[in-house]
Amino acid sequence: MTIDMEITPLSPYYEREGAVLYCADCRDLLRSMPASSVDMIFADPPYNLSNGGFTCQGGRRVSVDKGDWDASSGFEDDLSFYKEWISACRYVLKDEGTLWVSGTYHSIYACGYALQRAGFHILNDICWFKPNAPPNLSGRYFTASHETIIWARKSPDARHTFNYEDMKGGRWHEVDALKNDGKQMRSVWSVAAPRKVEKVHGKHPTQKPLSLLTRIILAATAPGDLVVDPFTGSSTTGIAAVSHGRRFIGSDVSQDYLDISVRRFEELP
Repeated sequence: MTIDMEITPLSPYYEREGAVLYCADCRDLLRSMPASSVDMIFADPPYNLSNGGFTCQGGRRVSVDKGDWDASSGFEDDLSFYKEWISACRYVLKDEGTLWVSGTYHSIYACGYALQRAGFHILNDICWFKPNAPPNLSGRYFTASHETIIWARKSPDARHTFNYEDMKGGRWHEVDALKNDGKQMRSVWSVAAPRKVEKVHGKHPTQKPLSLLTRIILAATAPGDLVVDPFTGSSTTGIAAVSHGRRFIGSDVSQDYLDISVRRFEELP
């Protein structure tokens, strides 16, 4: 899919050392960036879950609706959106750059299709197992206890970054019951949902745990690398990146979520 990548400057919503946030559509952000300038992208796009269903939270039945931004526009329109932002990601990634995309069965298969159509080479699909996932209240399905994260590289001919020894020898077993100390890291990760301390500045309905993004950042980037999150939300990706000496650019269409991001960044040294 060909996209017009005419560069249109955007005004930052927030800047600090090592990080810039934009209040913008992810496609506009990516189109404004130079080609082949990004080392890694983590994308947590809408899962299209806001369909009038319900789930369990804190022992109570609550709606799964998160806002208009998470509602499906129909399969063809959703797929067209995936193709657009994934192609834009490919444009800004370096040849050796990688893209991580998270999702549930509502979105991840269409994203995987769009990734391969765009020319990405899939390296792994990570099963993020949630040991504290909420129960299924309907009694009509298996309890959803995981999300899938696809890891793909832009070019099969370039050598992507993978810090194998750090993943094998790190102290990951302290937060992941499935990781054996000193053994190869496998593609099933047991990581609990975000702790309360990670939401003291406000709640995002699909916020990822800091330990999950820290692992991804340390697995696939080097200090000084540029990390982009086109659906930054409350910027867990950015907090993990900046805390470990990486540079970060994020965008979101919601000022409310960006304000949570700002408060989190302001708390960093």
